[in-house]
Amino acid sequence: MCGSEGPRRGWGRCAPSPMLLLSLLASAAPLGLLGEETRQLFEFDGANTSEGAKPPGEPYPPYSLAKFSWNNITDSLEPATLSATFRGRPTDDPTGAFANGSLAFRVQAFSGSGRPDQPPRLLHSADTCQLEVALVGASPRGNRSLFGLEVATLGQGPDCPLMQEQHSIDDEYAPAVFQVNQLLWGSLPSGFVQWRPVAFSQRQRGRESALPCQASPLHPSLAYLPQSPIVRAFFESHNNFCAFNLTFGASTGPGYWDAHYLSWSTLLGVGTPPLDTLSPLVLGIMAVALGAPGLMLLAGGVFLLLGHRQCSEYQRIN
Repeated sequence: MCGSEGPRRGWGRCAPSPMLLLSLLASAAPLGLLGEETRQLFEFDGANTSEGAKPPGEPYPPYSLAKFSWNNITDSLEPATLSATFRGRPTDDPTGAFANGSLAFRVQAFSGSGRPDQPPRLLHSADTCQLEVALVGASPRGNRSLFGLEVATLGQGPDCPLMQEQHSIDDEYAPAVFQVNQLLWGSLPSGFVQWRPVAFSQRQRGRESALPCQASPLHPSLAYLPQSPIVRAFFESHNNFCAFNLTFGASTGPGYWDAHYLSWSTLLGVGTPPLDTLSPLVLGIMAVALGAPGLMLLAGGVFLLLGHRQCSEYQRIN
């Protein structure tokens, strides 16, 4: 299943089609989620906690994703949008926190370049997939609970992938967010993970529902490969794992408590990350801002020239 538009970056002459990538993810992801004990959903008591505190509150016992029950992926496969959703809840839920809630992982492949309709609107290409995590309807164990995720990743050598922060003056695609975080594998990246440090507490994902997203430093982990034959076929030679934690929200401002909703998304891809240029709106503002002084100088010069001409044409009256 090779694309007909020619070789793609990072795949050589024969690139897998988006449908093949989605099929691989659909086959591997449920077993991967069930197989890694280290992947967890964290919950903290954010009440009476100062902003920027680490950890962001007193931790509750975490939810292990290895002990979640997941839906049948064929029921949520959408070929039209090249997406699939893995939705699960704890198999043992004595408090009934997930009686009306779930944790969902939506994976989407792309057939070309573009941006999603909703923030954070990261630029994607045919070599990327988007992973969206959504916690919906689960009852928090505190009045101002903050949530987090443990993320495990593979390394190509003895060191962890490089974590970078990129800053920009452009926030058109994600209002009030001027930063992109990314993990890079290799000096000439063979792969990457990219996200904006923002989550949302409303489905509309406006500025009023934006939550800060904090990432801890990468550290070596004792994670192990899931038993999925597809996962092992791809990653059997990689036995060094690294992990980091993501926490969403702060003790003040909007939070999960607003609507019992939390979403965060990231972009995964091969090769070099897509280059995010300045938006047309920002370019227009810059053109006006830089052009206005020049127009003022030009107008001032014309005014002085006309004034000097009028003075030279003045005739004395006897």
